[in-house]
Amino acid sequence: MSDRSTSQLLTNKMANRDLESRGGGPPNKRNQPGYFSPPYYIEPQETVWTAWLVPMIVVANVAMFIVIMIVNNCPKNNLGFYGRCVARFLGRLSFEPLRENPLFGPSSSTLEKLGALEWNKVVHEHQGWRLISCIWLHAGVIHLLANMLSLVFIGIRLEQQFGFVRVGAIYLLSGFGGSILSCLFLQNSISVGASGALFGLLGAMLSELLTNWTIYTNKAAAIITLLIIVAINLAVGILPHVDNFAHIGGFFTGFLLGFVLLIRPQFGWLETQHLPPQARVKSKHSIVQYVFCAIALVLLIAGITTGLVLLFRGDNPNKHCKWCHYLSCVPTSRWNCNN
Repeated sequence: MSDRSTSQLLTNKMANRDLESRGGGPPNKRNQPGYFSPPYYIEPQETVWTAWLVPMIVVANVAMFIVIMIVNNCPKNNLGFYGRCVARFLGRLSFEPLRENPLFGPSSSTLEKLGALEWNKVVHEHQGWRLISCIWLHAGVIHLLANMLSLVFIGIRLEQQFGFVRVGAIYLLSGFGGSILSCLFLQNSISVGASGALFGLLGAMLSELLTNWTIYTNKAAAIITLLIIVAINLAVGILPHVDNFAHIGGFFTGFLLGFVLLIRPQFGWLETQHLPPQARVKSKHSIVQYVFCAIALVLLIAGITTGLVLLFRGDNPNKHCKWCHYLSCVPTSRWNCNN
């Protein structure tokens, strides 16, 4: 047998196998008893996006922290009430004394100067931009590392699946929602950090799992694991000096945004039962997904609008909810919750 005949035979065999895997198969084989052909053809897998936005956010946060430390300039501005600067060999980048900032970072006055969230400045001095600027500030190296590692593990996976536009929108809007709730309830302290935005990504992961329920396997394990992660992080939020209101606000904002932005097409399984083997099934969304999307969009707009109105009116929700402060800090014999 010639080389050309051999190659032609191999090509024909591979083509037949490809037809069988797609449900087509050679005509003589499809008619044989016991031959099974899937009743639908699934389109090629969805596009996997290249994650570049999340790494850029990490770089921006690190760069912003370096700027904060340069402005802080502990050797020059520290008055010595809490001791000497830490890591003085870093010069302008050295940290405030640990008694003042145990997270290895700048002073509170520096954070406030550069855009930390503070109720009086937002409400009475009309500095609403702090609701966004605080997301890019961190209280110390430990705070920065914890948030950025979490962002890498959570954000890159989401960006690869849904693209930078949707993930970026969830990140920023969740951080904004967390800032609103934080500013409403914590009116005597400052707040910084990307925790609200990170919890928004967790919330979006949960709603994405729920709204795309039919296309996942091991659903129970996935949702239980995600709920445990959220519960542990919220439990850590009841410790002093941790802004759990930003976590809660960011989580629910991201949860609602997930129903709106992270919808995957579902396959019309019932329509495929009477189609020929070669027929393709067109992807489509289910009516349940549209209902969830509409409800989530209404709740999201209503929630953010109500929060902004209450905030800029100067209302104090703590007067109407005597126990709400426990959501952010629970006093024990080992610590108190004084600001």
